[in-house]
Amino acid sequence: MASDYLKIDQLTCGYGHSFNLREVSFSLEQGALAGIIGPNGSGKTTLFKGISGQLPTKSGHIHLHNTSLSHLKLKEKAKKVAVVSQFPDTADITVEDYVLMGRLPYREPFQFFEPRKDVVIARKYMRLTGVYGHRKKYLSQLSGGEQQLAAIAQALTQEPELLLMDEPTSHLDITHQVEILNLIQRLNQEMNLTVLMIIHDLNLAAEYCDYLIMMKDGAIHTKGSPQEVLTYEKIEQVYDTVVVTQTNPLSGKPAIFLVSENILKEIQAKYGGIQR
Repeated sequence: MASDYLKIDQLTCGYGHSFNLREVSFSLEQGALAGIIGPNGSGKTTLFKGISGQLPTKSGHIHLHNTSLSHLKLKEKAKKVAVVSQFPDTADITVEDYVLMGRLPYREPFQFFEPRKDVVIARKYMRLTGVYGHRKKYLSQLSGGEQQLAAIAQALTQEPELLLMDEPTSHLDITHQVEILNLIQRLNQEMNLTVLMIIHDLNLAAEYCDYLIMMKDGAIHTKGSPQEVLTYEKIEQVYDTVVVTQTNPLSGKPAIFLVSENILKEIQAKYGGIQR
């Protein structure tokens, strides 16, 4: 697989003079499941908005399959790239109508009714994400986890190549976090869907992602596999927090343990510091 399926080259974007990315560059192969990590204010969301087009680029380039995303018309881009926001829209619309909105890029001018094909595609992804049984409910009637699944179903109904996700599990309990990430992992593997998502939980990032981009102060601090990125040295450099890292005996991925202030004081008193 080509390593530059999605290629970000010296990208800068941001908010006037207050905060801007500093020439961010990385590339992903098609079928990658990648995570953007870093502390609050590190540039994760700015990078995400730059790639998704929510923020205009100031310099640099974003290429998908060697085509600049800035050169694509809005409808053509929507057929290739789908975005799932952190907080899905909870307007008074049925789940089925909400998911069917994913077919808008394929609509012809003055087309007022959904073709049967669009309904079949939407119902396919509602079944895949487990929200088909809620299709007649209003979106506002669903739980947070169910709303996120509906948002994923809508994105998949666009039939994209690249799925961008903004913290898809940040406000969910552990059951729904695992449910969402297991679904994303299956979609990635079975559909060869390239996924790039912001994710706060380092243990979830380590377990589910095959490539990580760690941000600090608007730039990439480290990028690579979870094993390369999530070392205690790099985590402490970026997060300014003492951690202990070990290896998950089942997956071989890094597992990160926090150390409370009280425990640190005890260790300092007994041993003079953590013995690495």
